Amino acid sequence: MTLTDSPTSRARTTYGAVLGSPHVTRLLGGTLIGRLPNGMAPVAIVLLVTADGGTLAFGGLLSALYGLASALSQPVKGRLMDRHGQTRVSGPAATLNSAALLALPATSNTTSLAIVIVVLGGLSAPPLEAGLRALWPSVLPDPVRRHTALALDTGTQGLLYITGPLLVAALTTAQSPALALTVTAVLGLTGTALVLTAPPSRAWKPAATRVGGAPGRLFSSGLFMLFVALVGVGVAIGGMNVWAVAMAERHDTDLLAGLLPAAFSTGSFLGGLLYGHRTWPGPPTRQLLTGAAGFALGWLPLLTLPTPAPATAAAFVPGAFLTLIVARAFTITDTLAPPTRTTEAYAWLILSIGVGQAAGTALAGRLADHPHTLAALPAEGAALALAVLLLARPGRSPARPGRHRHHQ
Repeated sequence: MTLTDSPTSRARTTYGAVLGSPHVTRLLGGTLIGRLPNGMAPVAIVLLVTADGGTLAFGGLLSALYGLASALSQPVKGRLMDRHGQTRVSGPAATLNSAALLALPATSNTTSLAIVIVVLGGLSAPPLEAGLRALWPSVLPDPVRRHTALALDTGTQGLLYITGPLLVAALTTAQSPALALTVTAVLGLTGTALVLTAPPSRAWKPAATRVGGAPGRLFSSGLFMLFVALVGVGVAIGGMNVWAVAMAERHDTDLLAGLLPAAFSTGSFLGGLLYGHRTWPGPPTRQLLTGAAGFALGWLPLLTLPTPAPATAAAFVPGAFLTLIVARAFTITDTLAPPTRTTEAYAWLILSIGVGQAAGTALAGRLADHPHTLAALPAEGAALALAVLLLARPGRSPARPGRHRHHQ
């Protein structure tokens, strides 16, 4: 595996210093606001369909299609961004996505039209996450501050899937699912506008205009193996979500279905804060392996079929290692991808986790009647990730010099 190792120091910075750097708060906040629809739309779609008399199965189908279309289109949008810039891709995408969400309430009773609308909405979800990762090198040239920003950026992603569903539930209870979809559309446009009108995004140039235009070969063996490992991470997350629902049913406590994923996401957020507070010793590949090992070990308590309180504590532990894995995966991807295709490579990374999550959800659904096997699925996904990284590690190659991304 041609993962690049580079020395890291124990230099420290503060979150105040990072957030006080020019444009950081706006870019991070805008991206989080713009990505809230990822946590809101799937829930709002299900609630809209059932409120209009449709079946839960159809609502679930539309929600799944939205998420799948969004995930599968990430690399295409990333490649377009690498060629044409952020504004010309994310701007029209956000407009089309919001239009689809606003149109859905009028079409939810028409099966074929509703399917077309949600697929269109998913395909046009703006690639804000990959775009933000492409901006960090130019916004924060200091690698210590960039490390902290990336950890903060990664760690806060899980909060979207806590805040988003809660906001949809509140808006639906207060008014209707249609209002929830309207707010979802407005937030998507607002967040995207905040990012795209920021000077770093407006000044960002496609790599092809800066380094000669040759696209380069994207998939090295190292990058391919890294993405395969991240599929295993996604399997663990998808399996955990279904396991949480099964736990809620087994203990007749509906709250557990949301509480267990929330504990996992909280672990990810707090782990990210700890990880980003300083740079840690050892090269990126060693840190990635450490994170993968902790992530795998963290799932083992589930095999004992714990009661609700220990289960909540157990879900927190693997979450604490997730930010380390994802942050270092982005660092290594940045090094291994050709300089003209980094945004596309980031999008493939995001897609790899998403595909694994979908596969884990599907597998867990089929294992729902087998409690021990279901409880083992997150650990098996994490073990797959660790095994792939360990097998690939002997083949890593020395770092290639002079790889600084997206400097203006």
